[in-house]
Amino acid sequence: MPRKPVAKDAVLDAFEALLIEVGERAATLDAVAKRAGVSKGGLLYHFPNKEALISALLERLDRLAEEDTEQMIAAPDGAAAYFIRSSVWAGTPMDRAFVATTRLAEVAHEETRRRFAAIQQRWLDVLAEDVGPEVAKAVSYMGDGLYFNAMFEGGQAGGGAGREADVGILLEVLDRLRK
Repeated sequence: MPRKPVAKDAVLDAFEALLIEVGERAATLDAVAKRAGVSKGGLLYHFPNKEALISALLERLDRLAEEDTEQMIAAPDGAAAYFIRSSVWAGTPMDRAFVATTRLAEVAHEETRRRFAAIQQRWLDVLAEDVGPEVAKAVSYMGDGLYFNAMFEGGQAGGGAGREADVGILLEVLDRLRK
C-alpha cells in the first residue's frame, strides 16, 4: 500500500526547515527523519538519498517561483512594484523554499545555482517588460537588498515597520525612475 503524500511532504518540509535553521551539513538524513517524525526507512521510501531530497526541494522552488512570476505579471500596479513589495520576508512557502535552497547554493551545489540563475533571469525578463532593462536591474537590486536585510534581521521586533517604510520609499523611487 503506498504511503500518504502527507509523509512525503512532512519529510520535505523537515529538510527545508533544517536547511534554513542549521544549514546543509547538519541537514542529514537522520536529522530529517527525526524532524519529520518518521523512521529513516520511511524517509528512504520517499527519498533514497540526500540528492533526491535536494531534487524535490528544487522542484518545489521552481513551482513556487513560477507561481510568483505569474502573480508578478498579473499585478495591477506592475511587475516592478510587485517585486519590491514581495521582497520582504513574510514566511511564505516561496520565502522558505528560497532561503532553504540558498543554503545549498552556498556549498556550491551546481544544480541549485543553475536553477537560481534561471529564476533570476525570468524575473529580470518580466521586470524589463514592465520598466525597461536598465530600471529592471535597479529594481532587482532593490528587491535583493530588501530581502537580504530582512533575512539578516531575522524578524527582530520593529523590523517589519521599518521594512514597510523602506518599501514605501523604494516604490516612490520606482515611480521617479518610470518617468
